[in-house]
Amino acid sequence: MKLLCCLILLILIASGCLASGNEQNSGGRPEVLSGLDVLVAKGFAPLKGAKVGVITNHTGVDRRGQSIIELFSRSDEFQLEAIFSPEHGLKGTIEGEYFSQHLENSDIPIYSLYGRVRKPRVEWLRGLDALVFDIQDIGTRFYTYITTLSLCMQAATEQEIRFYVLDRPNPVSGLAVEGPVLEKELQGDFIAYHPIPVRHGMTVGELALLFNEEFGIGAPLEVIRMQGWRRWMYYDDTGMKWVNPSPNMRNLDAAILYPGLGITEAANFSVGRGTDLPFEICGAPYVDGRLLARELNSAGVAGIEFRDTVFVPTSHKFEGMRCGGVRAAITARDSLQSLMAGMHLLSALSRLYPDTFDMSRIDRWIGRGDVKKRLAAGEPVEVIMASWSRELEEFKRVREKYLLYD
Repeated sequence: MKLLCCLILLILIASGCLASGNEQNSGGRPEVLSGLDVLVAKGFAPLKGAKVGVITNHTGVDRRGQSIIELFSRSDEFQLEAIFSPEHGLKGTIEGEYFSQHLENSDIPIYSLYGRVRKPRVEWLRGLDALVFDIQDIGTRFYTYITTLSLCMQAATEQEIRFYVLDRPNPVSGLAVEGPVLEKELQGDFIAYHPIPVRHGMTVGELALLFNEEFGIGAPLEVIRMQGWRRWMYYDDTGMKWVNPSPNMRNLDAAILYPGLGITEAANFSVGRGTDLPFEICGAPYVDGRLLARELNSAGVAGIEFRDTVFVPTSHKFEGMRCGGVRAAITARDSLQSLMAGMHLLSALSRLYPDTFDMSRIDRWIGRGDVKKRLAAGEPVEVIMASWSRELEEFKRVREKYLLYD
């Protein structure tokens, strides 16, 4: 009998049947279950009998690719009453403002949260028992989905509606925290809403907990945690299929580079929108790519190299114009401080093109009002970044209280 049991055990191990939880998928990589997957596995128990509104877009899918709207519509455990969609709309394809409508072949309203109204109106919430948030973030403060999260939590508090966050991975890992904490004077803008750093190193569920407690929202909040996610994981470590969170966020490299290249977005400088490589290439008609690449590579930022390039955007900034610039190549993502790379980009442009490069509007992107003046005066990037290290360390200490994953 002992021999038979040992044989059975060996067969089970060899077949992978004893893999713990969801640690491995068929390809041998860790398999992460999103908060949506976990909620489905629970039979939607927290929502039983409720009238529900869902805040989501095309990224709200389970591991088989089924949308949260499809899953919620089929459930007999609760009633889906309303849908709220963030910037870029429910399908993630819209640039700019859009308007409310109805779900196709349904009486369920889809309310736009990007335009003149960015916080759910009282009449939109009337009769709801619960709001469920399920949107993939990319880990950068000025990506607007987390502001939508905060505004919806505020609305839930005011109307005494239960609020659930279905957690998803931070695709650029949950370890690195970069940048200054947003100054009080700059707070309140859609890309600069709460005093957190540019790269926060948190999941949306963790951010919701932090927003709720530290910034006094006080929503009746529950986070449906992921299973299998670890802080060191990038998105391609999770076994989950990449879905472009927005039209110009087309791959993981772009998401890793975004906290750095993205801080130039408000300047007269293209970050590659209107090309096949948004947030991987950048430049402007006045830029000499070879010169800029040489300046950036001489800064010695770990984990990244810059190569000169030429591109012509088909839309957005400098549409139809020939731009000189650089393409960023990630060589070691765990070593890369993307914000440092972005700061060196600002510094190089201000030195090379002092009469042309205009960074007067970057304050809310970087999070401080003094950076442009200090760069224009030739102050070294490392000195500027060191000046905000104390507040960054304080944020890290506060952040620690709300981390849900090792």
